[in-house]
Amino acid sequence: MTDPGRGFEPATGDGVEAPSGRREAELRTAYEGLLQIRRLVNGPAGAAVPAPWEVRQLPRAVALVLEAAGIPPSALDAEGRRTRTGYRVAASGSGPAAGAGHVEVTWVGPPGGGAAEEEQERLTACAAVLEELGWVCLLYRGPRRRRFLEVEPPR
Repeated sequence: MTDPGRGFEPATGDGVEAPSGRREAELRTAYEGLLQIRRLVNGPAGAAVPAPWEVRQLPRAVALVLEAAGIPPSALDAEGRRTRTGYRVAASGSGPAAGAGHVEVTWVGPPGGGAAEEEQERLTACAAVLEELGWVCLLYRGPRRRRFLEVEPPR
């Protein structure tokens, strides 16, 4: 939801499910703002590549793009248990390029909810959306053979 001091916060998949209604309008405004900033600061590349502020706030920028594309985020209840299957965006803490300006996108859900069976298809869809906006995405298989998407800005 919107924090008056911070502005719109995109869903990373680690929060409580946000109520709809006003959120859709805020999401649309935030995404259009992202594209406008890209056009203003990126010169000839325009909206085709991430703006510098996106690179500095990778998890937030990637989550905004995924949510604006209509891909569902995962959600937690008040006790921290997963209640919905969807993407989860987090700073990279493992993988080949841990801590080097990357984020990881995973497909997670409640235990027994089938997230593992659909993760390759859903993460491939996440990569397509992100690559269209200039992000570089690599699909890996991590611990327990679960797949994750590593996302980084173009070089």
